[in-house]
Amino acid sequence: MTGVLPSQLITAMVDRGEIATDRPLVTGQVQPASLDLRLGTVAYRVRASFLAGQGNTVQDRLADFEMHRIDLTDGAVLEKGCVYVIPLMEHLALPADVQAVANAKSSTGRLDLLTRTITDGGEEFDRINSGYHGPLYAEVCPRSFSVLVRPGMRLNQIRFRQGQAVLDDDALRALHHDTPLVSGTATIADGLGFSVDLRPAQGDLVGYRAKPHTGIIDLDLIGHYDPAEFWEDIRTTDGRIILDPGAFYILVSQEAVTIPPMYAAEMAPYLAMVGEFRVHYAGFFDPGFGHDAAGGSGSRGVLEVRCHEAPFVLEHGQIVGRLVYEEMAERPDTLYGADLASNYQGQGLKLSKHFRA
Repeated sequence: MTGVLPSQLITAMVDRGEIATDRPLVTGQVQPASLDLRLGTVAYRVRASFLAGQGNTVQDRLADFEMHRIDLTDGAVLEKGCVYVIPLMEHLALPADVQAVANAKSSTGRLDLLTRTITDGGEEFDRINSGYHGPLYAEVCPRSFSVLVRPGMRLNQIRFRQGQAVLDDDALRALHHDTPLVSGTATIADGLGFSVDLRPAQGDLVGYRAKPHTGIIDLDLIGHYDPAEFWEDIRTTDGRIILDPGAFYILVSQEAVTIPPMYAAEMAPYLAMVGEFRVHYAGFFDPGFGHDAAGGSGSRGVLEVRCHEAPFVLEHGQIVGRLVYEEMAERPDTLYGADLASNYQGQGLKLSKHFRA
């Protein structure tokens, strides 16, 4: 069996003890091609981000970098600009032929809440080697907003795979020919390219920029906050905007994306060759995203954009990233948007679920 493991095989891993949990799984935690990971009961405020490194445990490194610890039992605030390490409720005992990759969930990324998974002996963020036995930790760094968190909250997710089933460009072209993957012309080069939309069909609103001084966001409150308290509208009539260094933007792709039921995808981070800005869609694209089998008709990718060294002009239609497609080991029992409460099926430009429409 080769490919990304679907929901029913993830459940089987739990039954076999290959995924262990401090508390029983909750409804919706198993996604079509991934498992949501839950925060534990304590957060360690650390001096700096770190990896355990070969031969070391995360607890060993915490002894070097911990400043203080915070009990999350009744809720606690993670402050903007600080780095925290939080043990997760899930532990792994992976078979020798199963590896894993983690990523932030969509709502996490749209809040500019840097969340990465680290492991004992780990030498990369978000990459878990085949055969790994041990605990999981989330490194969390709020970059635009301070957030209120509690045990059991799900900020990141993990995807399991056997072997390598990434589609090369020829296979991707063939799939697009059989089942169109994007609206319009497909740009295929090391994945499926997509561009930024700065000429909306209606109006002049093209995105949002995070305000520098805001209140706290309680991650349990859905559809609660007034966007105007946290975001500035970005409007243009000439198809271009100037990105300010250090600012965080929410934009949207020009193309509507489709993920067929037997495939999963991941947004590859895009770094401009001269380093002006970075684009990354946090989270995975699950089977059924934007697909008619799951009640979709294409869903556009929301872009999280951060500018770095110098102001940079971003223009309508500019290629800003690519999607990497993989085959599923089996068709999932559930599809994104069809069998789950999916917040972003059929989306366009959209903030995280915490804000009112």
